[in-house]
Amino acid sequence: MTGSVPRRVPFTTVPGASHPDAIATATTTAPVALAERRPVVPAERLVAEMVPPPRFAGVSFGSYLPDPTQPSQYEAVTVLEEFAAGLNAAEAPKRGWFRRAPAAPSGPAGVYLDGGYGVGKTHLLASLWHAAPGPKAFGTFVELTNLVGALGFQQAVQTLSGHKLLCIDEFELDDPGDTVLVSTLLSRLVEAGVKLAATSNTLPEKLGEGRFAATDFLREIQGLSAHFRPLRIDGQDYRHRGLPDAPPPCTDEEVTERATGTPGAALDDFSDLLAHLSAVHPSRYGALLDDVHAVFLRGVCPVEDQSTALRLVVLADRMYDRELPITASGVPFDQVFSEEMLKGGYRKKYLRAISRLVALARDSARA
Repeated sequence: MTGSVPRRVPFTTVPGASHPDAIATATTTAPVALAERRPVVPAERLVAEMVPPPRFAGVSFGSYLPDPTQPSQYEAVTVLEEFAAGLNAAEAPKRGWFRRAPAAPSGPAGVYLDGGYGVGKTHLLASLWHAAPGPKAFGTFVELTNLVGALGFQQAVQTLSGHKLLCIDEFELDDPGDTVLVSTLLSRLVEAGVKLAATSNTLPEKLGEGRFAATDFLREIQGLSAHFRPLRIDGQDYRHRGLPDAPPPCTDEEVTERATGTPGAALDDFSDLLAHLSAVHPSRYGALLDDVHAVFLRGVCPVEDQSTALRLVVLADRMYDRELPITASGVPFDQVFSEEMLKGGYRKKYLRAISRLVALARDSARA
């Protein structure tokens, strides 16, 4: 796979993936129901789609706007530019018969961007991916573990070992199985010469804390931490800088009416969609949104079950990747997760989902 592989890969079992360029070609105003879709995603699509999502398709270090009050954001840009330069230097051809090849970059095999929500970590990670030589891969932590599940461990190692760079967005450990799996996978890739870059809201040595007995897997966590140079990025969530709170919800009737008049719309009752997510593997949530350009939800309500809440987090990430505006009735998105959930081990996931859902609701309100 090379860096030029498009995010959309045609195949027979699922329609072409969503992309803003396709909006102009939409011809129907009849909304689809996500809860009626059952996509089948071949493993080849999972591999080919390991590129930055459309929201970050054209970003660069130059387009990142550091907060003037946050020196750590300027430092992160500098370090990542140097990291990309090292990768490109290693690819530079030798000049002349006796000229030595450039030395391999020294230090840790990767960089690890740690920081709060909306400080631009994904923007910087995607900028690094764009600046680095190929072959290269970009995906969220969930997408990476799903890829291993689809290909099998050995095939995943073989596939990714030929890459120069693997970028992992939203790195997190939710259970012991992921800890051992990812620790082993990344160790094998580093041995093969693959450079790593990751973003997270948790420092490497704190991964898994509050979710499972992380101390029982300290060796694996320390092994993961040893692969990275951590970079702390401070700052306020840019999605909240000077912006209003979540827009007020619409009525059910308004949601239905707007969906009917919007090309490429998906219209669902919130409870039906949540129930359907339990029957669809999270690796297929992206395909669930194929050819959808706006999401309309009736009756948004608080989510009581943690498993359901975590599935909603994954769907929110995929909708945010695709920049899908959301129009909804019911409670505002900042009230979807209970106070107990927001204080628990998965609080960072839920806060990220709230931030992204609110941003998509604002996009819809501005349209």
